[in-house]
Amino acid sequence: MQGFRRIGVLASLHHPQVLDTLKALLAFLEREGKEVLVEESLAGDLGAANVAYADRDHLGRAVELVIVVGGDGSMLAAARDLVHYGVPLLGVNRGRLGFLTDIHPAEIETRLKEVLEGRYLVSERFLLALQLLRAGRPLGGSLALNDVVLHPGKSVRMLEFELFIDEQFVYSQRSDGLIVSTPTGSTAYALSAGGPILHPSLSAMVLVPMNPHTLTSRPIAIPGDSSVEIRLGERRDLHPQVTCDGQVDFCVEPGDLIRIEREATTLKLIHPRDHNFYAICRTKLGWASRLDSESHIER
Repeated sequence: MQGFRRIGVLASLHHPQVLDTLKALLAFLEREGKEVLVEESLAGDLGAANVAYADRDHLGRAVELVIVVGGDGSMLAAARDLVHYGVPLLGVNRGRLGFLTDIHPAEIETRLKEVLEGRYLVSERFLLALQLLRAGRPLGGSLALNDVVLHPGKSVRMLEFELFIDEQFVYSQRSDGLIVSTPTGSTAYALSAGGPILHPSLSAMVLVPMNPHTLTSRPIAIPGDSSVEIRLGERRDLHPQVTCDGQVDFCVEPGDLIRIEREATTLKLIHPRDHNFYAICRTKLGWASRLDSESHIER
C-alpha cells in the first residue's frame, strides 16, 4: 500500500491532555519530514509559527491522510465533513470507548510510523443520508456515520409514527423513538437500546425501537441499500427531534416525513495492521477473554 506524505490534523480540545497529544503528534510528523496542515481552529491553542493552518475544505482537498486526535465524537464530525473528499481518516484516541480511534497516544511513534510507510489496513464504512420533508418540500438534511435517531426532544410523551421500508408499510408504533443505525453505529446508541452488534463490513442497517409500547416490537436488520421512511403522527402537542450522530439536531413537526438512505460515497478508515474488530469488542465492551487451563478440568 502507498505511504502518506501530506497529512492533515484535526483535534477537539475539550480536555488538556488532547493538546499534549496533539503537540507530540506534530513533533513526530515534523521529525518524519511530513507536510502537515492543521485545522485553523487550533491556531490559537498551538501558537506555533512553523505550523501551516487551513479550514476543513482546503485541508480535505490538499492532504492524503487526515489524523483525528480525540474521541469517537471527533471522528464522527470529521467523517461527515470530509467523506466527499475521499481522504482516509485515522484516529488517535483521547476519548473514552474509542471504537473509531485506534491508536493510543503512547503508541504514536511506533503505530503511526508503520501507517505512514504504507503498512496498514483499510476499512470502508458507509454513512446515512437524512432528508426531512414537510408537505413534500425538503426542509434540510445531514449525514450520519453512526445513526439517525428520532426522539421526543424535551418531552416525556411517547411518539406516534409509521415506518416504511422501500415504500412498503412495516408498522405504526408508539414509543420513545427509533434508532436507524449503520454497522459502525451498532456498537453505540443502538447497542444501549438493545440492538445487535453488526460487523462493520456488512451492508446493512439496523432499526431499533426505543421503549416501544408493544413488547413484540423488536430490532430489525435490513439491507444497507434500503430506503427508510418515518411518517410522524398528527399529535400537535409533541415537538420531536431528529439527531444525526448525537451532534446535528433538527426539529420536526406532526406530519413530517423523515427519509433515510445510504450515502453513495463511502468513508475510508485507516487501521494498524493488527486491527481486530472482535478484540476491540472484548476490550471496549468487557467481554470475557480466553478460558485458562484450569477451566478445562473435567467434572
